Amino acid sequence: MTTDSQKIRFFRRHIPSFACLPGCHDCCGPVTTSSEEMARLPVKSRAVHEAALADLSCPHLGDEGCRVYAERPLICRLFGTTPGLPCPHGRRPEVMTDRRIEQQIHHFFAATRQVLV
Repeated sequence: MTTDSQKIRFFRRHIPSFACLPGCHDCCGPVTTSSEEMARLPVKSRAVHEAALADLSCPHLGDEGCRVYAERPLICRLFGTTPGLPCPHGRRPEVMTDRRIEQQIHHFFAATRQVLV
């Protein structure tokens, strides 16, 4: 049986990366993620979470960008790599995320408990 951790590693390997527009954080709003992924992120105080939510931002977004980039959730990795989550500036990888992988990821989202980052 495949664990959530194994699924996350598999999905991460199959989501292509691309260069974002420097200084852009348009996709860094409030998102949900699995409990498994949330456990990999640094714990933030309730006040930090509330302030980020009030700004429609992410509590892990700093002045220089994402402070947890290497551990960012799957939903963050998908932005700009699928037609359904396009980059507002037209950035994208050379090859988009395979539709079957995207469907599997969305099924994973639906099948796992999601929490607000």
